[in-house]
This record gives sequence, C-alpha cells and structure tokens, in this order.
Amino acid sequence: MKQKHKSYSKPKRPFDKERLVEEEKIKKEFGLKNKKEIWKSEARIKSIREKAKKLISANPEEQKLFFNRLKKIGLDVNSIADVLSLEKQDYLKRRLQTIVVTKKIATTTKSARQLITHKKITVNGNVVNSPSYVVSVELEKNISLKKKEKKKKEKKQELKNEENQENDEETKK
Repeated sequence: MKQKHKSYSKPKRPFDKERLVEEEKIKKEFGLKNKKEIWKSEARIKSIREKAKKLISANPEEQKLFFNRLKKIGLDVNSIADVLSLEKQDYLKRRLQTIVVTKKIATTTKSARQLITHKKITVNGNVVNSPSYVVSVELEKNISLKKKEKKKKEKKQELKNEENQENDEETKK
C-alpha cells in the first residue's frame, strides 16, 4: 500500500500577522474548516504555475492542451501570463462548496458545507460528500439537491390510501 504524502506545505513564518489576517478573511469568505485547506489550494496553484513555466519553451499545441485542461476546471486562462497570475481565490471559487452557494442551493457557505458532508448534494446524479471537490464547468449545471426517498411506512400508507380511493370510486358507481 502506498503512503500518502502531504499535498501542501506549512508557511515558513507561522506567526506573520499579515498572512494570518489574510488567511482568516479567506477562511470566512469561502467557509473553510481550517487553514490547511487554504494551503492545499496554494500548493495546487503553485504546481499549476510550475507546469506553465515548463511549457514556456514547449510547442503551442502542448500549451493549448494545458490551457484547455485548466478551462475545463473553470480557470479562465489564455496565455502563460494568465496562468502565472492565478491566485488561490481563483481555485477556491471552483470548489463544490462555493459553487453550491453561487447557484443559491444553500444560503451560506457553512450551510453548503453541511449539505455536502451530509450527502445531500449530487453532481451529475452522483452523491459527492467532499466540499473541496473541484467542479468542472460542464458538471456545474448538474449540481442539485438529492431527492428525498420516501420511507417504507410512508410508501405502504400511500398504497393503502390509493386502494381506499379506488374502492370508494367503485362503490359510488
């Protein structure tokens, strides 16, 4: 079994006041559980930037493939300069938790997170219980609340009611 490696790195200066204030704002704005989620988004943006730097000398077809991959995620990029100017907020806006709020399925980011973790949100018909799930542009329109299934007792009661209605109609005739 493979060991999982950390997908982020902690800040070098743990008590830098400016960074702490900025992270707290971002944490409240996007309804994040902890600052580790911010660091993970920073790490993903950093890896995207590194790939873009490697593609500077590559041929235009490879660059176009890379840009198309980023556009599928929902990051609006047309050149390497656009990729290098990406910020963690751009990535955080593509998370399922924030998209549920922007689509007005939930009123707040905290309630969106709760709906997702309680398995009430479906993406393309599949239940997703990870608020950090990055939603592609094509799946964005397929996000919805999970339909409630009626319990067995309620179903039996409905069947009895229907039978009673049918019997009543027959006796009236």
